[in-house]
Amino acid sequence: MKNLLISLGFIFLMTYTLSAQNQAENKNAPVISFDKKLLDNSNNPVWEYGTIFKDSNGDSYFAFKNTGKEPLILSEVRSSCGCTVPKWPREPILPGKSDTIKVKYSTNRLGIINKTITVFSNASNNPIVLRIAGNVVERPAETMPMNQNSAAAPMNK
Repeated sequence: MKNLLISLGFIFLMTYTLSAQNQAENKNAPVISFDKKLLDNSNNPVWEYGTIFKDSNGDSYFAFKNTGKEPLILSEVRSSCGCTVPKWPREPILPGKSDTIKVKYSTNRLGIINKTITVFSNASNNPIVLRIAGNVVERPAETMPMNQNSAAAPMNK
């Protein structure tokens, strides 16, 4: 029994050591880097809509660059909600090249926007979580300027 436990422990240790060696960091791996203007305090890319009106343009753009030494492949870009639809490049992004992930938020809902978009890739900094934030409000009622000649004045008959 003691020999069995020692053998199992040895096999576990060897398996763990070999898997750790296989996961060693690839120094040439692609790296996905976003514009510093988009980064929040946690270094996560955020598109800040601010306050926008209902049914207005909900497009946001996350420009990125492959700062690694191998081609970057975005395998999947997944949003946290059906009201947020991402579009991403399907072809490899070569080292030093840039592209954009477009996210369309449906602004037909009133209230706070706080949605996440997770980017899965072959980058060494995989996955990346993008965020969109803001507040959708009702458009104020249009006030029509009063024509000076249309003021309520008695009409002579």
